[in-house]
Amino acid sequence: MNPGSVFFIGIIILMIILFFSMIIIVPQRSAFIVERLGKYKTTMQAGFHLIFPFIDKVHYKHTLKEQAIDVASQICITKDNIAVEVDGILYLQVVDPRKASYGIDNYRFASIQIAQTTMRSVIGKLELDKTFEERDLINTSIVNAVDKASDPWGVKITRYEVKNITPPQSIKDAMEKQMRAEREKRAVIAESEGQKQAKINVAEGEKQELIKRSEGEKQKRINEAEGRAVEIQRLAEATALGIREIAKSINEQGGLEAVNLRVAEQYLKEFGNLARTNNSMIIPSNLSDVASIVAAATAVIKQSGPETKV
Repeated sequence: MNPGSVFFIGIIILMIILFFSMIIIVPQRSAFIVERLGKYKTTMQAGFHLIFPFIDKVHYKHTLKEQAIDVASQICITKDNIAVEVDGILYLQVVDPRKASYGIDNYRFASIQIAQTTMRSVIGKLELDKTFEERDLINTSIVNAVDKASDPWGVKITRYEVKNITPPQSIKDAMEKQMRAEREKRAVIAESEGQKQAKINVAEGEKQELIKRSEGEKQKRINEAEGRAVEIQRLAEATALGIREIAKSINEQGGLEAVNLRVAEQYLKEFGNLARTNNSMIIPSNLSDVASIVAAATAVIKQSGPETKV
């Protein structure tokens, strides 16, 4: 191969190298900062681009995606002088590649430092118990502080999340004892409330039972009274009917003699019962009493007989 051919091949290879060095392909959601002779020239977005070799140079490459940066744990002192270890995650996004390149040397490191200092400041204003309750306040405060400081850097802070708040072991033990005591207290209260409700239910049941029993007793007495009233009414009606029948029988033929016989029988029967009440036999002083009593009853019937006919 002669020197001319070698030179020609070398020229071709050099042109190919120069051609490929002119081609810049920017990936999606990325931005390249191009400098010409050390000075900012342009910002290349996603796609195909050409530059002048040896004159233009891609000096910075930025991703426009949201980035999650781990914020290392650090010791923070709470308002009640308790040292706690706190860490978190910072989410940010480059919105202006040019400012991110020339506004600060390392925006990731700067954002982490501001997040840590702000976290120490916020934790220092809260008591230990509040640090576990006010996570949203801590997150919002850090986002506002870092976002305000990072605005000249072309960086947007989207959010911050506290991962862990770790108190000392002695504080953990005290908190565990406190929580155990609180749970036992709630258990005792719940048990007492249950006993109270059970007693209330029993008392209410006894009350309802007494009410129902008294209502039943009342209804029973009402029914018995109504039954006795009906019984008395029926007895009175039967007695009146019997008296009317007796009066009717007296006015009929032979009725008066039947009444005399009935009165004599009742008198002798009752006299016999009276005699049995003692060991000694009681004999009337006047044995003509039976005849006199029958005569008296007959006189009464004779006197009432005409009134009945009327």
